[in-house]
Amino acid sequence: MLSQSKRRRRGFTLVEVLLVLVILAIIMGMVGVAVFPRLEEAKIRATKTQIDAFRTQLAQYKLSVGDFPPDLGALRVPPADAPNWRGPYADKDIPPDPWGTQYSYQHPGQHDEYPDIWSAGPDRISGTADDIASWQPSQP
Repeated sequence: MLSQSKRRRRGFTLVEVLLVLVILAIIMGMVGVAVFPRLEEAKIRATKTQIDAFRTQLAQYKLSVGDFPPDLGALRVPPADAPNWRGPYADKDIPPDPWGTQYSYQHPGQHDEYPDIWSAGPDRISGTADDIASWQPSQP
């Protein structure tokens, strides 16, 4: 049979458990600081890639119909005034941006021959410095 002092040492004390939890919290904090900025960068790159894909689909639409669509939804569903529509030009419904807001679309565009397409970006407010737009360079 084990003595009383040896029997007590078999488990962890509350202090030891709390110390391990504090160490784990510190490690998680350090990992979070390193990972979260990368996550935001990945969302920005995904948004730029999606906007580039919209531009390709818009070019296909224009080849068939003769002009750009009135909205992005016309890449999936033919508008009433597009008799030469041969779509769908997008494989799936138009998704929201990575922050959950709808892409903005303006035809005719003000920056080049394509319609303007933009995301409100991380702050979800259109017209601010963090917007991601089709007329901006696609490199991060």
